[in-house]
Amino acid sequence: MDKQYQFAVKDLETQIENLKKKDVTEFTLHDASVSKDKRQLLKIINLFAQKAPDLYLNLLIDASVIDKEVALAATQIFCSFDIPLECENKGGKLLFDKKYYANKANLLNDFGLVFGFYLTYATAEGDSLKAYMDRLDFAVNQYPNHIDFPQTMEGADDTARVTGLFSAKDIRYARDLSFACRTFYTQGRAVPWFLSALKPLRIYPSRFFADFAEWQRCNNCDYKSGFIPEKEEHKAIEKMQLLFLDVKYEEKQCDDLLTVVHDVVTINGAMSRLAGENQESQIETSYHPDDLFSEEIFDLKAFAENVCMMECKVNIFAGEEGPDYSVN
Repeated sequence: MDKQYQFAVKDLETQIENLKKKDVTEFTLHDASVSKDKRQLLKIINLFAQKAPDLYLNLLIDASVIDKEVALAATQIFCSFDIPLECENKGGKLLFDKKYYANKANLLNDFGLVFGFYLTYATAEGDSLKAYMDRLDFAVNQYPNHIDFPQTMEGADDTARVTGLFSAKDIRYARDLSFACRTFYTQGRAVPWFLSALKPLRIYPSRFFADFAEWQRCNNCDYKSGFIPEKEEHKAIEKMQLLFLDVKYEEKQCDDLLTVVHDVVTINGAMSRLAGENQESQIETSYHPDDLFSEEIFDLKAFAENVCMMECKVNIFAGEEGPDYSVN
């Protein structure tokens, strides 16, 4: 188990040197007093840029402080932002400002920054299962690197409340599809290909995750089984992804696209393991990797119709400028 070091934010400047001496490579700062204070946030980002530019920093950040100045500062360091998606109750109605959050996500994407969302259900007055699923669908469509669900984490206090709009059955449903997203999308590192794979199925992300939650239940790896996706090797999650995609594509009579789907999932998975675990590998694909990484892959149906198949043995390795590949 990785060692954890905790200390107050005020001691951060003096502690950075100690982190470096202890060979700490990643630091998480989830402090409410910092997340909404742009001045303090910039100070911390610049501190890491000066004293620990190689240390990976994970920051909880309120959407209200995200602007070009913060985004530009963040490009100096290795970091990711965790952004809570919050609702507001006005006049008895629950409001979620999609345009506001979409603009923040677009800004971060324009700067090439890594970010994820925090999502909760049945905690705000006026929330409903339909509204929550709508927020989840919105979140996925912003291309977040990850989506976290604090209420599904081991040992967490589930603050969901039963109301006239959110029944106990609805809460269980929201919990299970959240856990499914946590497994398939976040731990499955699916962001590069998920929306492309979803398009031929013609279903919303939340519906896909609800179906995957049922698949998890049938295969004894759901929330209630005690399965913890973070403790699984990525390769094992990838196997689950491919098995379930087989089911959905056959169900929707799109099985003629499964060859390209498998290639996309497999090559992106291999790349992610190289970046995350420094794991080099050789994989076999039915299409050339240049094509699999092209913009054409965003439309799998058109890709399968227009791109020639080519059996390839692809070497995934660390190049001089990052993850790279070659074809035998």
